Amino acid sequence: MDWETYAQRLGEKVARPGSPWEAAVSDTPRHVFVPRWYERDKEAGGRVVRDGAADPGAWFAAAYSDTTLVTRVGALHADHAKPGTVVTSGVSTSSSTEPGLVVGMYRHADITDGCRTLVTTGTGYGTALACYRLGSDLVTSVDVDPYLVEAATERLGSIGLRPETGVCDLTQGPLPGEYDRIVSTVSVPTIPPAWLKGLRPGGRLVTTITGTGLILYADKTPDGGAVGQTSFEPASFMGPRQGDDYEETVPDSVWEEAKNDDGKASISRHLLAFVPETWSIRSMYQLEIPGTEHRHRWHPDRSHTVWMTHPDGSWARAHATAPREAPTVYQGGPRRLWDPLEGILDRLNWMGELPVYGARVTITPDGETTLTRANWTATL
Repeated sequence: MDWETYAQRLGEKVARPGSPWEAAVSDTPRHVFVPRWYERDKEAGGRVVRDGAADPGAWFAAAYSDTTLVTRVGALHADHAKPGTVVTSGVSTSSSTEPGLVVGMYRHADITDGCRTLVTTGTGYGTALACYRLGSDLVTSVDVDPYLVEAATERLGSIGLRPETGVCDLTQGPLPGEYDRIVSTVSVPTIPPAWLKGLRPGGRLVTTITGTGLILYADKTPDGGAVGQTSFEPASFMGPRQGDDYEETVPDSVWEEAKNDDGKASISRHLLAFVPETWSIRSMYQLEIPGTEHRHRWHPDRSHTVWMTHPDGSWARAHATAPREAPTVYQGGPRRLWDPLEGILDRLNWMGELPVYGARVTITPDGETTLTRANWTATL
């Protein structure tokens, strides 16, 4: 099939006309990097493994859409699963990020000719874009997962691209060189000091903060730290992992308490909110209580329940019997998880916005990262 026409249309959609990134997207055969992927299927009751070669039309339609394609769920990579396999549980652990977001991250990095650039590997598609923009000799691509690096290296080579690749845990370091740009499409809870050491003077890093919708970019300062800001554009990526799957952070016993215990009851002064559904609320809350997990359920009678849990054993449950009714909140454990949300909603109602986007970023040489905007501040 004529992949070039598909890629050209994608380039026109996700990049500025005439820009180097439009040319990079138009020249990159994305389907090569996603021969199999997972697709949600309500009738099957889970995610189904799709095989591109078995249905080229569906393959090209998926590969050249501005959509993230999940390639691994839990420890099972789509490359290693039989086509048609249905996975009913587990979280995404690898994907091919939507091309428009990859281009956006590179634009935030202000990549120009001659920039030696470190990127994260994943499927290798983002690496290919960087190679077409800069040339393979200026690109280094690393991932913590050996199979991802092996597969991406082979697929990059099949289309004539040979960047330096390697297995590396970016959150720990050391980095395999010095760079003018570091672009991570894996989120981090705070900026690794290894990134600052691996950046050349004046170099720029771009990443997202785990659990938030915040893109952060910052330029290295003479003292070895960095300054920058959070983007007004929201985005999120998968968090870092060391093994084949993410480790459980909140025990089942805490979820059971959240579902069944009475705890301390109160009536919220706001309508029921599910934190992950709103970028700014999600980001503010994660900065205040990192590691909180969220679930919710709409019941057949149109009542709605929201649960929060934390690895320290704290939990909260809020239930509203109708969409426009203030919920009853139950909380237990060492701290109150719902109370910070009340404060965030107070601020949103009073100010009309939350200060997380467009905040100034200050990073010390040891990676301590502080966000400030007006009279608000938060340290990762």
